[in-house]
Amino acid sequence: MRAMRAETFSGYEGLKLIELPKPAVTKGKVLVRITAAGVTPLDHTILSGKFHGSKAPLVLGNEGAGVVEEGDGTDFPVGSRVMFFGTYGAFEDGTDSEWVAVRKEDLCLIPDNVDDVSAAGIPVAYLTAQVALTLAGFRAGKTVLAPAIGGSIGNAVTQLARALGAKHAMSSTTNHAKAEQAKALGFNEVVDTSSEKLGDGVRRITSGYGADIVVDGIGGEVLSEALGVLALGGSLTTLGYSASRKTTIDVTNLIVPQASIRGLNMFAQPQAAITDAWNVIVSLLKSGAIKPIVAKTFPLVEAAAALRYLVEGRPFGRVVLTI
Repeated sequence: MRAMRAETFSGYEGLKLIELPKPAVTKGKVLVRITAAGVTPLDHTILSGKFHGSKAPLVLGNEGAGVVEEGDGTDFPVGSRVMFFGTYGAFEDGTDSEWVAVRKEDLCLIPDNVDDVSAAGIPVAYLTAQVALTLAGFRAGKTVLAPAIGGSIGNAVTQLARALGAKHAMSSTTNHAKAEQAKALGFNEVVDTSSEKLGDGVRRITSGYGADIVVDGIGGEVLSEALGVLALGGSLTTLGYSASRKTTIDVTNLIVPQASIRGLNMFAQPQAAITDAWNVIVSLLKSGAIKPIVAKTFPLVEAAAALRYLVEGRPFGRVVLTI
């Protein structure tokens, strides 16, 4: 089978198109013919040699969608359209390939109203977003901020919070064109930080209240600024570092509102939390309350170009490989 494999963790040039044996199906797994694979910032982190535990050579791809071709269960019969996320592409070969043997517990049936390309970009973003909201104690009426409306986490958290009854579901962008695009897509609580500070924007939207919950996948200065918008008893969840792994915080932004900060590692979540998150997500997908946004697709052989587009082009929406 064809696969795009990182032969070395040396940047984009480390990716090579190779032929690998079709994976064998063992107990507890099904063989999925991959039709689309999501491209994520984690791919770039791994390819740059900056992710703990990953070893080259490695087929990247942390999430994907496809069709069950071989299995032994009634939950995911042959011919089922499925999407999935797991340690694929990080600690074992991933979805940038024609077939993957997938653990059954990682699978989710794709709703009929969602196409494969859209489905491929759902698992990482929406599972992470829903787990983060749950751990932060989200309930209807809460005020939520997730920076970077064009990014996978920022967009997914904003959509989920809004669909689940948040009083305010806010995000941000550093780009005025993206702010206008967000507004055209119905995201009306986006702070354009090219013309307004994040804190000022959040206080304007919430009439001075702030954010009960912040979910940050950016890191760096964005995390530092986001801490300053926390409401009394609020919490910030940090789960990504696409801007930077390091920042400086003002501890009074935690002390004064008696706020908290926590980290989230999706690879460490219990199966029950993933199952619960899938149940919420699938229900909202079926109703149309949330809708994944795909910015651009690339063929498998252009995986390096796809990753470069995601990291350097910073598109509004997901980047997906078609297999």
